[in-house]
Amino acid sequence: MKHIRLCGILQRIALAYLVVAVIEIVTKDARVQDQSSSGFSIFRLYLSQWIVAACILLIYLSLVYGIYVPDWEFRVRNVDSPDFGKVLTVTCGTRANLSPPCNAVGYIDRKVLGINHLYQKPAWRRHRACTDVSPHEGPFKKDAPAWCASPFEPEGILSSFSAVLSTIIGVHYGHVLVHMKSHMDRLKQWVTMGIGLLVLGIILHFSHAIPLNKQLYTFSYICVTAGAAGIAFSMLYFLVDILNLGRLFAPLRWIGMNAMLVYVMAAAGIFEGFLNGWYYDGTNNTLVYWVRKHVFVGVWHSTRVGILLYVIIAQILLWALVAGVFHRAGIYWKL
Repeated sequence: MKHIRLCGILQRIALAYLVVAVIEIVTKDARVQDQSSSGFSIFRLYLSQWIVAACILLIYLSLVYGIYVPDWEFRVRNVDSPDFGKVLTVTCGTRANLSPPCNAVGYIDRKVLGINHLYQKPAWRRHRACTDVSPHEGPFKKDAPAWCASPFEPEGILSSFSAVLSTIIGVHYGHVLVHMKSHMDRLKQWVTMGIGLLVLGIILHFSHAIPLNKQLYTFSYICVTAGAAGIAFSMLYFLVDILNLGRLFAPLRWIGMNAMLVYVMAAAGIFEGFLNGWYYDGTNNTLVYWVRKHVFVGVWHSTRVGILLYVIIAQILLWALVAGVFHRAGIYWKL
C-alpha cells in the first residue's frame, strides 16, 4: 500500500463523468425550454454549464502558471537503474514552467498524493534529453538529467480537473443531438465548433502560448482533441445517419456495445499477457512475438508499419469481430 498508484485513466473518466453528471442534474431545473434550439440558443440553454467550464479553465490556468515550484527530491525505485536506492535532486525554483520536471501539475500531485503513489514509468523517460533513441524508450544517456528517472502521474489531480472540460464539450455535442432535429442544423453546430476548437488549439500551440501536452492536459490539447472529435463525429453522422451506411460501420457499434470487453482484453493487454505466458526457450519466443515479427514486421520489412498493422488487425479488427459474435449471442460485459 505504501507504493500503490492511486490514479489512472479509469479513475479520470469516472471523475469527469461524475462532475458533469452532477452539473447536468443540478442545472436541469434552472433551464427554460428553448423554442428554436438553433444557433447560439443552445449555448444560452446550458449557460450555467459553460460558466462552470470557464471557472474550471480559469482555476486550472491560474494554478499551472501561478504556483511556484521549488527544488524537489525523489528516491530511485527502479532496480535495474545504477542509481537504485539513491536520492536525486531536481532543480526547479520557477513558476509558469511546463517542462517535465518543473510543472505545477506534477508539484501538486507530489504534495497531495505523495511521490510514492505516482506512476513510475512516465512518457518523459523517452524524452530526447533522457535517451538517444527518443521518441522510443531506451537506456538513459550518461549525462541524462535526474528527472528522467523520476515518477510522474499523467492522470493526476489537476490534469484530471482539466479533463472535465473535454467531457463538458462532449455533453454539448449530445445536447445538439437532443434539441436539434434537422440534420443540417446538427452538422452546422458540430462542424463549426469542431473546426473552431481545432484552429484555436493549433494557434495556441504554434504561437507557444499554451503548447499541446497530453501529460498536463493543457487547454490547447483539449481544444485540438475535442475539435477533432467533433469533426470525426460529424463525418460518421453524415455517413451513417444521412447516407445510411450503417452496416459498413457495424464493427464500431459492436465495439461500443462491448467496450469493457475490448478495453480489458485488447487495450489493457490482458489477452496478450495470457498468451505471452506460454513460451519456449525464452520469454521472447511467444505466439504473439512470432506473429508480430514474421507475419507483420517481416512481411513489410518495417517495424513501424508492421506494428501499426498488428494493432489494427490483431487488436482492433479481431476484437471488433469478437464483440460482434458476443452481440449476436446477446452477451454484454457491463458494470
